[in-house]
Amino acid sequence: MDVERKNAGGRAEAWGDITPDAARRLVSAAVHAFAERGYHATTTRDIAGRAGMSPAALYIHYKTKEELLYQISKVGHRLALDILEEARDGGGTPAERLAAAVRGFVRWHAEHHTTARVVQYELGALGEEHHAEVIAMRRDTDATVRSIIEDGVRMGDFDVPDVRGTTVAVLSLCIDVARWFNARGRSTPDEVGDLYAGLVLRMVGAEDAPQG
Repeated sequence: MDVERKNAGGRAEAWGDITPDAARRLVSAAVHAFAERGYHATTTRDIAGRAGMSPAALYIHYKTKEELLYQISKVGHRLALDILEEARDGGGTPAERLAAAVRGFVRWHAEHHTTARVVQYELGALGEEHHAEVIAMRRDTDATVRSIIEDGVRMGDFDVPDVRGTTVAVLSLCIDVARWFNARGRSTPDEVGDLYAGLVLRMVGAEDAPQG
């Protein structure tokens, strides 16, 4: 079970803006069904059953299974991108901003590991229009991290011969956390975030690694 599933009030935090409650329950149920069985092996009956609803009730809120995946993907990508943009626009040196970006991005993928697995690895099941919209957000994600690295190179703080390739490596490293993170494991999301921030700073040749 995700650590993100419920906040103190018992509501799934990632889906707090989705209304009404039935629509939010369906999204939460779909996340766990897709993560467990994969998008293509999951039926609308599976999703409705997990939400405690009839299959017919699902179609009141979502026309298709793909529309549910789109909702999950759109919200998940937007939340993760917000974290990176906040770090990019924050104060401090490029090293401090890159560390903050990685720390927050990794923490999100650990805390929301079930959602993140669906967001990152079921992208190909989206319809053409929805896929294009999500790909645009992924390009923004890449551009956000790349801009921080470019700042560091321009200021002489980073030693990066291939900024684009390094950006891809950084993002891949962070995203992979969703694949293996276990909420019952030895490391907390914060600890993994701190570890990866240090690793990335060494990747870009930063002399001083800011502490979290």
